[in-house]
Amino acid sequence: MVGAGSFGRNHLRVIHQSPHAELAGVLDVDNARARQAAETHGCPVFDSLEHLAEHANAAVVATPTVTHADIGCRLMELGVDVLVEKPIAHEPAAARRLVDDAARLHRILLVGHLERFNPAVIALESAIGQPLFFEIHRLSEFSPRSLDVDVILDLMIHDLDIVLSLTGSAPEEIRAAGISILSAKVDIANVRLQFPGGCIANFTASRVSTERVRKLRLFQPHEYISLDYSRQDAVRFRVGEGMKIDFAPLPVVKDEPLRLEIEHFIECVSSKSQPRVTGAQGLAALDLAFAILAKIEEHSRLVAGTLGASRSSVT
Repeated sequence: MVGAGSFGRNHLRVIHQSPHAELAGVLDVDNARARQAAETHGCPVFDSLEHLAEHANAAVVATPTVTHADIGCRLMELGVDVLVEKPIAHEPAAARRLVDDAARLHRILLVGHLERFNPAVIALESAIGQPLFFEIHRLSEFSPRSLDVDVILDLMIHDLDIVLSLTGSAPEEIRAAGISILSAKVDIANVRLQFPGGCIANFTASRVSTERVRKLRLFQPHEYISLDYSRQDAVRFRVGEGMKIDFAPLPVVKDEPLRLEIEHFIECVSSKSQPRVTGAQGLAALDLAFAILAKIEEHSRLVAGTLGASRSSVT
């Protein structure tokens, strides 16, 4: 385990509880934090990536995003398979390094888009037919966590990854707006994507909400599906005979997404099989996130210019 911060500790707990792997040890730039985590889970403390590689077949990287590429690439060079937390990296060029090195070195690279392991999302995948419209809300109360990135990379990227996986294509048009409220980064954003064939996806992400909301609605011909990430449930509404609306829950086996993610990673390492969320998919989500941020910046300049012109005319 590389990184023993708040989310790293969750990984440590799940790895320690897994019947299919042994927690080889923990590494963190804060030695005191690493020692505390090691004592809690009864494992050694590593003092370097090289030391880690001598004792581990695989590693989870849950460090600040800006370090993902350097740490992940070095671990793969040392012969270690890697699960790197989302977003895959702090910028697309760094993400491409990870993807290229994984291919060159024949290493497993799984990107920790946790919602892809949400049982409700797994159930939704089997119900996908011809998606026409997505409406997605991901709202959180303000927290000082992850203020080094915009809300697009912090929250919305989960849903961007899911929609990309469900549509199987990149959008051909992006419209986006966002503003900073309590941090120097974008804290709330609205995005509209149009895909080839006409499918539309609307996203709203906020980390300055008064409530926590994690919901997705998918509309297809003659039906729509409402999914709640937090409750891990999804309900399908269909138009039947005589325009009667029938509804039924999708079959969902509830479980902890992080446990499912870790067990999947262990299986991929053992069997050398392709991960559910590949490095290429993590890169695609990051590329889209950066394209959205560029559109937000473009919109902000437009608004600033309009406001400036308005003030000048009043003066």
